[in-house]
Amino acid sequence: MSVDIIVGTQWGDEGKGKIVDLLSSKYHIVARYQGGANAGHTVKVRDKIYVLHLIPSGILHPNVICIIGNGVVIDPVALIEEIKWLEKEGIKVDQRLFISQNAHLIMPYHKIMDQMSEESKGADRIGTTGRGIGPAYVDKVNRRGIRIVDLLDRVGFEKKLRANVEEKNAIIERIYRKSPLAVEEIVEEYLRFDIAIDKYIKDVSVYMNDAIENRKNILLEGAQGTVLDVDHGTYPYVTSSNPSVGGACIGVGIGPTKISSVLGVMKAYVTRVGEGPFPTELEGEEGEYLRGQGNEYGATTGRPRRCGWFDAMVARYSIRVNGIDSLAMTKLDVLDKLPQIKVCVGYQANGRVLSQFPTDIRTLISCEPIYEEIDGWQESTSEIREWENLPENAKNYIHFLEKLIKTPFKIISVGSKRLQTIFRDF
Repeated sequence: MSVDIIVGTQWGDEGKGKIVDLLSSKYHIVARYQGGANAGHTVKVRDKIYVLHLIPSGILHPNVICIIGNGVVIDPVALIEEIKWLEKEGIKVDQRLFISQNAHLIMPYHKIMDQMSEESKGADRIGTTGRGIGPAYVDKVNRRGIRIVDLLDRVGFEKKLRANVEEKNAIIERIYRKSPLAVEEIVEEYLRFDIAIDKYIKDVSVYMNDAIENRKNILLEGAQGTVLDVDHGTYPYVTSSNPSVGGACIGVGIGPTKISSVLGVMKAYVTRVGEGPFPTELEGEEGEYLRGQGNEYGATTGRPRRCGWFDAMVARYSIRVNGIDSLAMTKLDVLDKLPQIKVCVGYQANGRVLSQFPTDIRTLISCEPIYEEIDGWQESTSEIREWENLPENAKNYIHFLEKLIKTPFKIISVGSKRLQTIFRDF
């Protein structure tokens, strides 16, 4: 029996979807513990590409049970669309997907307020996806949220909804000068949603703990990455939940003593979507090259990702706050043609060298990366399946990073397909 966590170590988009899919066949249960439909996990199986936003990528393995935990905020429209799309693709969802009754719902007013808030901030915008994630978490913490279980009590649900809509309409009309929302339409829409997903609803905490007692193997996956964590990220340019490992136990209702291991996922370089500091960001041709070679466009929004060199300061920070045991490197093949590769080994800010990743945004903005250059390998790695067959300079690159961050890479991905993967034995 094992309960393992896969966590993103950078600003999200590290390729967690592929790694979860790759490892899922070894597990009985794969559970998503936070975030919402703002995340996108892309998996390529043979020549078919699957983009999943709410349902764990373990769903692509027919014997795996998938869980959406209470830490996830659920957009009913996105969830139903995803279920229908999977079924159309011949992937069975019934009896394989369960959703926590305590998961909070994204309501129409959350999306509207998210989008209008971003628009009103102008140059000071955070760079959200506009899908209502942040406002839904705000209502959750403010004890105004509506959970799936609330749909079971129509009278109580309508009472909560009317109070919320009245409050939101005041903001929508008076501040943003937009048309108010109609309560009755929302009530009917969400009661239809309740009927559609009733068969998927479970007390996930009980289900997960029973599975642990029965010695099932469980994989927990988060969305986004550690440096977008609301507590440990580049605040305020962060997501609204905890992608780091602390969010895993809370998000599915199990205790920390049940966790067996933590696998961190990081790209061979770094990307970021949205606003916020990014010390190793590359402007011009180098950044465009990485974006083009890595197809760095958001799976959810299509937005181009900002690209930069590998940042050991970010990596060490993520390893520390997550207690990471081992790592999976993705997109090594993107660097195949480069004659020289830079690695950020530290930061310099205000005339001094920093030994740790700064959590103060003002300091981080002033940081200049300290680089070391490594010779590239300038040959394709996409068809390599054994560590021994990697070019020597590719091995040197990986060894150099391991020495910097003091954690081994056990999985090396050299392409988007399942088979384009190297497993290392130690």
